[in-house]
Amino acid sequence: MDTTSSGIQEPFDLIRLSLSERVFVKLRGDRELTGVLHAYDGHMNLILSDVEETIMIVDQVEGFQIARRKMDMLFVRGDGVILVSPPSRT
Repeated sequence: MDTTSSGIQEPFDLIRLSLSERVFVKLRGDRELTGVLHAYDGHMNLILSDVEETIMIVDQVEGFQIARRKMDMLFVRGDGVILVSPPSRT
């Protein structure tokens, strides 16, 4: 794939091309988000809307559980971001 023709030359270019699109974000603490990306900065602080958060809870007694919640708008502090996955482009 020729990255120059798609406009991707640096890692942040991929994030820029994902503005106003649904992205997957993996966070520290076994948390995952999916939501529409509205803004970001060089620290990977993110503004997402229409967000669904998934939390994986490991309990020694009850085992593995998943908790989910939805939010209209969310600010994500960049130091907790592990991965941002843009929508698949075919």
